[in-house]
Amino acid sequence: MTSIDLNADLGEGFGRWRLTDDEQLLSVVTSANVACGFHAGDAATMRRVCELAAERGVRIGAQVSYRDLAGFGRRAMDVPPAELAAEVAYQIGALEVFARAAGSRVAYVKPHGALYNRVVHDEEQAAAVVDGVLLADAALPVLGLPGSRLLDLADKAGLPVVTEAFADRAYTDAGTLVPRTRNGAVVTDPEAVVERSLDLARSGEVSSHSGTRIEVRARSLCLHGDTPGAVELARRVRERLESSGIRVEAFA
Repeated sequence: MTSIDLNADLGEGFGRWRLTDDEQLLSVVTSANVACGFHAGDAATMRRVCELAAERGVRIGAQVSYRDLAGFGRRAMDVPPAELAAEVAYQIGALEVFARAAGSRVAYVKPHGALYNRVVHDEEQAAAVVDGVLLADAALPVLGLPGSRLLDLADKAGLPVVTEAFADRAYTDAGTLVPRTRNGAVVTDPEAVVERSLDLARSGEVSSHSGTRIEVRARSLCLHGDTPGAVELARRVRERLESSGIRVEAFA
């Protein structure tokens, strides 16, 4: 039977402000990418999400990013490699405290936003992220885009690598994500997202922004928690996958 992991970005709030419906999404997904305080999240939020995830048996992942609260981690930044490596390790370590306290652990690492897109092609920044992961835990899996420099360097460094796909993001013909500044970068039609999820899980292919069929073989499928109606959409995706004979289970 084909199987796939469902992950979502969670804990993306700060203080009294909350962006994601963490409790409801944690009843659907199998892996939670938890914001570690650099693009969103704070200590109380991280602790709460880790406790909820542990209660539900959802794997906890550290979603590391550039230090950019104001820009939600989606602004391009130039961070010296040594500094970036230290900040990646710092974020993983902070989340690990709350994961352990909840009776779980940090099970993987995934970059967020601008950092995620940067390490697809940027060798230096990708190497810095890998160095940060190694500094925190040399056995942590790294979740990222198929064919990215990040996954290539992580694999060479001996880290487990896990490929992911996005049902609610448009792809270029080269298999990278269409920048959010372009129209159509985010797929908003719920039925289209459901169908794309099934297509990715079954065939490892999806239609690009231009309509070209491209290969995107992934072990994990990401659904953005800040998408309007994210909870209901996630439920529909999971129900459709399972009713089609696809097992939904964590990769870590």
